[in-house]
Amino acid sequence: MVKVIPMEKKHINKVYEIEKLCFSMPWSKESLRKEIEENDLAYYILVLDGDDIAGYAGMWIILDEGHITNIAVHPKFRGKGFGELLVNSLIKECKKRKLTSITLEVRKSNTIAINLYTKFGFKNKGVRKRYYEDTGEDAIIMWKYI
Repeated sequence: MVKVIPMEKKHINKVYEIEKLCFSMPWSKESLRKEIEENDLAYYILVLDGDDIAGYAGMWIILDEGHITNIAVHPKFRGKGFGELLVNSLIKECKKRKLTSITLEVRKSNTIAINLYTKFGFKNKGVRKRYYEDTGEDAIIMWKYI
């Protein structure tokens, strides 16, 4: 059974494992812990496939905007629609909170993610030059107005 639930401190170790599998510059366990326990702006969710954490997503709620910080799906769960479920769940939360827009940065080379966001109505609104420290790659800034 697939379901979306709030992320809690007890999930950090497994989420950190997903971070390491998905990103060249993963967030640390401590960063994840601070997001869950200390950041009043943070909203994080998990998608579960049975008892397994298939992926997670997070955003910061800043005034009337959502800023997506992370979306990751464990490699063994890709291609099953979990990324779509996570993005859709974040958009629903924005609507519930009556936010006006949602934004994110994505690597210019990450066409799979760009296509996913475009499917949900995100538009390319600019570039952050050399945004990613590990490669110096540019980030595409995407926005969706709600």
